[in-house]
Order: sequence, then C-alpha cells, then structure tokens
Amino acid sequence: MTDSALAPLRHRVFAVLWTATVLGNIGTWMRDVGSGWLMTSLAPSPVMVALVQAAGTLPVFVLALPAGALADLLDRRKLLIAAQCSLGVVSLALALCTATGIMTPWLLLVLVLAGGVGAALAAPAWQSSVPEMVPRADLRAAVALSSMGVNVSRAIGPALGGLLVATLGVTATYLADALSYVPVIAALLWWKRVAPDADGPRETLPGAMRAGLRYALHARGLQRVLLRAVVFFALGAAHWALLPLLARHALGGGPGLYGFMLAGIGAGAVGGALALPWLRQRFGGTEGLMLVGALANAAAQTGLALAPSGGVAVVFCIVAGVAWIAVLTTLNAATQAVLPNWVRGRGLAVYLTVFSGAMVLGSLSWGQVASWIGIGGALLAAAAGGTAAALLGRALPLPAGEELLDPSRHWPDPDSTHATDHAHGPVAVQVEYRVAPERQAAFRRAIAPLGAIRRRDGATAWAVFTDAADPARVVEWFTLTDWAEHLRQHGRVTMADRTVQQAVNALHEGADPPRVTHLLGLAARRGG
Repeated sequence: MTDSALAPLRHRVFAVLWTATVLGNIGTWMRDVGSGWLMTSLAPSPVMVALVQAAGTLPVFVLALPAGALADLLDRRKLLIAAQCSLGVVSLALALCTATGIMTPWLLLVLVLAGGVGAALAAPAWQSSVPEMVPRADLRAAVALSSMGVNVSRAIGPALGGLLVATLGVTATYLADALSYVPVIAALLWWKRVAPDADGPRETLPGAMRAGLRYALHARGLQRVLLRAVVFFALGAAHWALLPLLARHALGGGPGLYGFMLAGIGAGAVGGALALPWLRQRFGGTEGLMLVGALANAAAQTGLALAPSGGVAVVFCIVAGVAWIAVLTTLNAATQAVLPNWVRGRGLAVYLTVFSGAMVLGSLSWGQVASWIGIGGALLAAAAGGTAAALLGRALPLPAGEELLDPSRHWPDPDSTHATDHAHGPVAVQVEYRVAPERQAAFRRAIAPLGAIRRRDGATAWAVFTDAADPARVVEWFTLTDWAEHLRQHGRVTMADRTVQQAVNALHEGADPPRVTHLLGLAARRGG
C-alpha cells in the first residue's frame, strides 16, 4: 500500500517540486491562521470571519478560467514563478500593515483577496503540470500525493501558525509565510521543463477561454464530475468557514486550539491519503470511496456541532480530514482522467472554478445560517444535507476515466488547392455517407456522440441531414469560426473519439469512404 501511494516520489522532478510546494503551503496555512484569528479581533461577527475564507477563494472562482488558459498557452514553469513571487509580496504587505497598526477589517480582506489572485494563477498551472512529471500509471497516485502535500502542510502549518500567533504575534506569522516561498521559487528555477509541441495554430487567450468553456459544456464525463463536486463542496464548506468561531466562542479556546483543529484535519488527510489504495479497494472502488468519504464528512460535521470540548473537536477534525482527502482526491483524479492534454489546464480551471465557487457561496451561506441558528445548528444542517447528497449521488456515477485520450491523428489533412489563411472563416465541413433507410435509426444513435465530440473540439453548430431526392444519402454538417480552429480540431481528436467514428463509418455503405468537403465563407476570402 505504502509503495503504491508513494510511487510518484521516485521521479526526481515530482519529488523536488512536491517537497518545495509542501514547504510553501506550510507558510500559506500559517498565514491563513493569522488572518482568521486577526479578523476575530478586528471584527468578530460570523459573516466577517467567514468573509476571510471567501476572500481567499473568490479569485480562484473568478480567475480560474483565464489562469487555466494561460497554463495551456504559456510556459507553466514561468507562470508558477511569477505567481509565487506575487504571493511573497502579499505576505510582506500583510506583515507591514499589521506591524504598523494600520490594519483594518477591510484592508485585511483586500490583502487576503490579493493572495487569492496569486493562488488562482498558480493552481491550474501546478495541477496541469503533474502529468508531465510522472508516467500515466502513477498519475492517480501523484494526484493523491499532491492533495496529501496540501494536507501535510495543513497538519504542520496551522499548529506552527497558532504557536507563532500566541507567542510572537500575527506579524511574525506573515513574515514566516513570506520566507516559505523561497524554496518554491528555487525549485521552479531548477526544473528544466520541456514544453510539449502545440497541436495546430497558436490560440489567443480569449479563444482559449472559449475553447475551455465549450469543452466543459459538451464533455459529459467532466460534467458529471463537476455536478458531484459542486454539491459536496457547498455543503462541506460549513466547517471550514465556521471553525474559527467554533474554536473561539463555542469551545472557548484560543489560537492554539484553532491551530490544532486545523492540524487535526491536516493529519487526518495525510493518513487518509496514505491509506487511499487500501480504502479504495476496501470500499469497492471510486464510487464506494466517494460515498464513504461524503458520509464520513457529514458525520464529522455532526460531531463538531455536538463536541463538548476542544479535545473531542480535534478528534472529529481528524475524521473530517480523512473524509475530505478521500473525496477531494477522488474528484480531482476523475477530472484529470477525463481531460486530454490540450485542454488540461482549462478543464482543471473549470473544476477549480466550481470548487472555489461552491466554497465561497457555501462559506457565506453557512456564516449567515450560523448567525440565525447558531454555529452548532449550521453544522448539523450541513451534515443533514451532506448525508442526503451522498446517498442521491449514487444515481450519477463518476466516469471510470479509462478512455484513451492521446491524439489519434486519424483525420487526413484537409484538401486545399490554395494556401488558406488561418483567419478565413467561417468554415463548414460536410461529410457524406451512404446509409440505407432501414439502417438510419442505428446510424442516428451511433452519430449522436460524434456530434458532442465535434462541438466539444471546436464546432459552433452541428446537424445531420438526409437528401430528399436520394434517401440513402446522409450528410453530416458542422461549422467552425475559422480555418485555424479546424486545424486545431484535427489535433484534438482522441483515440476514444476514433472508436466512436469507426462505429459511425461501419454503417456507411459503398467501397469508398465517406466524402469530406471543406467550405470557406466566401465573404472572408481575399479578393472575394
């Protein structure tokens, strides 16, 4: 079990960057403890304390998609270096404002928001880089280790942060965070990344963002993952948002207790990540692990609501950590498994948008609910919702993620008797089949998934027609914005897509293959 869980650390690049990232995240959690605790002094209302959590995750919700597009378009290593430098500057600003006594609740929120911007730029670039560091066989374990790394830091950082806040003050906590970015930047400078070759003409940032959204709208496997994620994270946000208030007011503790509660979540997550191979086998694979993790998370929220002491609350935080890592890793690995390389950064950005949006709305909502019915009541309500969602989620299973998503390159280059400008458009592609009328019902069923694939990879419209004068003549027709987008579409077709197209072509009759015609918008042609 341990060898399987830690196998990605045998790869040097992953091991070095993973270790550096853990050190950097320790500082981040120390900073978060300081910010959360500082807000309980500056403005102790449930809504203001919950806003600290919301401000840190809101930029991920707003900026994840452009950040994901940048991760697909730019050198991810350089993007990560820039993001880490900006986070160090934010931590120094937090330290300066706190040390000089000019910190206010709203200034704190602005600086936490700025830190969230740096995190938003880094997250898709880091996650989409993981498949470059390990072979496919170790990808699921690498995803689990990446999540575990966050939680190793969560196990250490909050405890250190609470200790620093209690002994040296919040300013020292912020300075420690600023120093933690040094090893991360050094590791990124050491990494000699080899960027993969681009498939087709280079995309613009707006075009890349549209392509990412289009992919999410038409990739059914990704849609199932996103729906399951938004429900779990919206309900799971309750204990994250309310933990400072639970520690300070419901349990009467100080920053040390708050830090140890967060450390308990982190320790549980670390243990859970190491046990994931065994847990997955014990509970029947992905769906069983997802169900048990969601139910355990609800049980932990119930325990926190009813905990009579800080020690008992820490125990339930450990349970929450195991449950959180089980669900988070399952959803993250499922997302990675359904994304081809060309859209990996953007697809993960959409996932992060859903995650952060659910956490932001959940944090604000549970903060407001707590102001109405109390902290314990809000946690019990979240637990009840989480239990119901876990049981109902079985009706929408996660994708197995076993499809081959490597480029198939089985489309021939489009015929063109002249040099075609990439900007020419719109483009219409027409594919003519011969299908006997009695086989056309089967043909419609076979070609329906191909329509989703065309739209997912660039088509703006898609339809299938029969010839009124020749009923056996069936024409598939789809349009794209320009010639460059169609060339990119050629590079996006996967091995799994090839299987779908082979099923369609099997119903085509005649010795010749289906005839493909490319049509360019006449108004866009030079000299037209």
